[in-house]
Amino acid sequence: MTRRSPRILVCPQEFKGSLTAREATSAIAEGAAAALGDSAQIQELPLADGGPGTVDVCVAITGAERISTTVTGPFGQAQSASYGLMKNSDDFSAVIESAAACGLVLVPPDDRHPNRASTHGVGELILDSLEKGARRIVIGVGGTCTNDGGAGAAQALGIRLLDQSGAEIPRGTLNMMRLASLDTEKIHPELSNAELCLAVDVNNPLLGANGATAIYGPQKGACDWQLPGFDEALSTWVTTIEDALNLSLANLPGVGAGGGLPIGLLAATHAAGGSISIESGAALVGDLVKLRKAIANADLVVTGEGSTDSQTAFGKTVSHVASLSAEIGTRCCVISGNIDGLPDGVIDSEVSTPPGSSVEEALLLGSQPIRLAAKKLIERTISR
Repeated sequence: MTRRSPRILVCPQEFKGSLTAREATSAIAEGAAAALGDSAQIQELPLADGGPGTVDVCVAITGAERISTTVTGPFGQAQSASYGLMKNSDDFSAVIESAAACGLVLVPPDDRHPNRASTHGVGELILDSLEKGARRIVIGVGGTCTNDGGAGAAQALGIRLLDQSGAEIPRGTLNMMRLASLDTEKIHPELSNAELCLAVDVNNPLLGANGATAIYGPQKGACDWQLPGFDEALSTWVTTIEDALNLSLANLPGVGAGGGLPIGLLAATHAAGGSISIESGAALVGDLVKLRKAIANADLVVTGEGSTDSQTAFGKTVSHVASLSAEIGTRCCVISGNIDGLPDGVIDSEVSTPPGSSVEEALLLGSQPIRLAAKKLIERTISR
């Protein structure tokens, strides 16, 4: 009897700074094909978790119309951004990627200043989709260069942040230490009819040792001496919101995503009387592309990302894929540019950064290291 070739599901997210999810998927699939030969059965399924690439994946799957517009970038500059808009008989929805307006990838490392970076452009994308008729808006929250707790987005949606004298405070995270009250009189009226779904890529709370500032502030350019001030400013921001709107937000899982962006969106939506929820971006995209069924039909799952470390377990794509694979009983492997700990459910892994090279040097090599890593991993795993 002829032995059936194993069925391989390739489902990574983007390799940040190197390859998009589609490019990474193709590279891994090519490596798998090189290992298995012509009989290879390989399904390609690019994924995202609310960060960069979320709109690309959703547009490709749903056939949504891509809308291009210009918004305020993280430092006040004009920023070109796009989102997906879809309409059927009973639904008019938008898929927005916060990173399109204020993504970390938009800012060179030496120019990252999270105290000045604003999420204002995210609010403008929401407004644009509302004005085009969207009523359900999925907002991918990950991958921002901001740490403003979504204050900029809330301001774009009509909330004014006032100091003790009633004057509006200027943008900037540390300026929120002066915050005394909110003015919601000019909140955008269409928010009252909207349903916002925040697709988060992590489940961190806003404050503390596992909060937005402590975990993600340094990668956005925050200096050690700034971190306590950022947390104090965000504490003032969320306390003011909670008192004004009779809410409890700071400890909700996921509100630390995107530098606390969900906090501002929760404030604006609740002030307007609209509906808002926080969901796992990886799970939401996974449901959209029927990930569970694809894993069940595979003999081996290969997922991946740019760096797999302690942050992966907070709700990233790799963690979600590994968890689903373990639940279903399908073996799961990981390819990553750097591995410093793996989530439960992963049986094997391969680092794509060549020996003796830095991650930065490997990024310049494009897809080749990932193809080679995939070939090596598949040959080793299938032989077991």
